[in-house]
Amino acid sequence: MRESRVIIIGAGPAGVAAAIQLKRYGIEPLLIEKEDVGGLLKNANLVENYPGFPQGVTGPELVRLLKEHLKRAGFEPVYEEVVRVDFTEDSFIVETPKRSYASATVVVATGTKPKRPAETLLKEGAEDLTFYEVHPLLHLRDGRVAIVGAGDAAFDYALNLSRRNSVLILNRGVEAKCLPLLFKRAMKRREITYHPDTHIRSVEKVEGGLRLSCQVGGRERDIYATHLLFATGREPCLDFMSDRLKKGLRMGEVIKGLYLIGDVKNGIYRQAAIAAGDGIRVAMEIYMMEKEGRSHEGHGKDRQR
Repeated sequence: MRESRVIIIGAGPAGVAAAIQLKRYGIEPLLIEKEDVGGLLKNANLVENYPGFPQGVTGPELVRLLKEHLKRAGFEPVYEEVVRVDFTEDSFIVETPKRSYASATVVVATGTKPKRPAETLLKEGAEDLTFYEVHPLLHLRDGRVAIVGAGDAAFDYALNLSRRNSVLILNRGVEAKCLPLLFKRAMKRREITYHPDTHIRSVEKVEGGLRLSCQVGGRERDIYATHLLFATGREPCLDFMSDRLKKGLRMGEVIKGLYLIGDVKNGIYRQAAIAAGDGIRVAMEIYMMEKEGRSHEGHGKDRQR
C-alpha cells in the first residue's frame, strides 16, 4: 500500500489549486484523477467570470492552462478511478482498481455527476445516441442535437454545438432558468430553436437518429434528432465513499482529515473561480494545522468545514 502525506481526489479547478498551493508549502500531495484534468471546464463554451481573462476564456483553453500549471509545478496526476474511500483508526484508505493508498488527509474534489432520466424513458438502442456531457459531441458536424434543460448548462451547450450543428432546446417548463445574457445570445443564433412546455414521453432509436415522443403545449408531437443531450441538473459525485463516511456527512459530522472542496460541496454555487478558491483555502488550512502541530489522528466532530 502506497502512503502519502495528502491525497487529492479530482483534478478540476479545486483539486489543481489545492495541489499547487500545498506544493508551495513544501507538501507533496498525491493527485488522483479518473479521466482528465479540468473537470467540467471541458464542457464550457466560454468562461466569462474567471479573473484575469477580460475577454473570457474557453473551457478547453482554461483546461490547457491548468495542465500547463501542473506541469510547471512538477505534478504528474495518477490517472486511476477511485472506487472506495474508508478510514481506519489512524488513516484513510483510498482504493482504485489497481492499488490502495493510505493518508491521514484526503481532499475530495470530485465535482458533480449529471442527473439521469428514468430508465423507462429511453427505449432499446436510444442510449447509444444519448449523452449527459457535451464534450463527446464537440467534434460533431451537421447533426441535429436535442438538448433537454433550461439552465445555464443547457444554453451554454447549445451555443457551443450550434457552430457546426442545429440545436433544439427542450424545456419542460415555460420560462428559461439560464442567465438572461445566455438566453439572448442563443436566440440570436438561427441554428438554435427553443421549445418551452415540452415533455418527453419516450425516446426511440430510428433510422438516422432518435424519435422523441413529446407533449408540447398539451399536444402530442414527435421530434427528431441525431443526438440527445440531457442538461437537467447535477448532484455531488460521492459514490465511492464508504457507507459510514456518507452517513457521517449526512449527519453533519466533520471527520478529521477529510475535506470536501469545490462543486462537490457547493450546491448551486458551481463556478470555477469559487472552486479554485476552495482549493487554495483548504491547502492553507492543512498547512496551518500541520504548522501548529495538530495531527489528524483519529476522527471526530471537533471542527466544521
